[in-house]
Amino acid sequence: MTLLEASNLHKHYLLEAGSMFGRKPKTLHVTNNVSLKVESGKTTAIVGESGSGKSTLGRMLSMLERPDSGDIFLAGQEVSRLPSHMQRRLRQRIGLVFQDPYSALNPRMPILSSLIEPMKVNGIGNKQSQRARAIEVLSWVGMREDVLTRYPHEFSGGQRQRFAIARALMLRPELIIADEPLSALDVSVQSQILNLFKDLQQEHGIAFLFISHDMAVVYHLAHEVVVMKSGTIVEHASKADFFANPKHAYSRELLSAVPDIGNTRRRNRSQQTVTA
Repeated sequence: MTLLEASNLHKHYLLEAGSMFGRKPKTLHVTNNVSLKVESGKTTAIVGESGSGKSTLGRMLSMLERPDSGDIFLAGQEVSRLPSHMQRRLRQRIGLVFQDPYSALNPRMPILSSLIEPMKVNGIGNKQSQRARAIEVLSWVGMREDVLTRYPHEFSGGQRQRFAIARALMLRPELIIADEPLSALDVSVQSQILNLFKDLQQEHGIAFLFISHDMAVVYHLAHEVVVMKSGTIVEHASKADFFANPKHAYSRELLSAVPDIGNTRRRNRSQQTVTA
């Protein structure tokens, strides 16, 4: 079932707001006619180089920014044109995980306060139920109750990212949008967080929109792959089809930069040739 759908999204920014010294405003088209779907309980990965429009698309889909034109549907309901207060209520169904776990948590707030903040902002529950929910989601991300009174600086980057994921889960979202959530972590920690995402999906049926430039991560996590280049989608395919036979030259270029995946694809093609 389709949980989130975007249709013909456009977004641009003015790089120069005035005409001082005879300069005319320049328009940067960040996304152009972007359409995609995210299925319930599945992971859709958005890949592409820096500046391709991935993060802007993620902010629009999470209703943090409005598109200039186009439509966004959440569980069949059009949300991109709703008033801000109505969007805020629907936004509870979408959790957000950002790239930098160091800036994602307020250093002056203990972990408990950071976790229950979404519930307090949305007027959900009392102190007792908020704390109980925090303890529950901490167990989902492999952390214990005794961390609640401690502060972010006392923990490693991987532990902080677990807290950030826990906070994204507090309101029981159906979808989590994760924008490069592994890139600021050590390689040894990345695999742990990657496995955590997979476990959360299997155990709780959460859909993920996973924004990344790391094709190896996408290979292990995604069900669908969306490739963006210069603000447009140049390829959208299942993971199996994308890694076995990418259609667009830019997709092949992305895959060729990852030696292990490139070798696997060559072996698969050789086996298919022998079988044929």
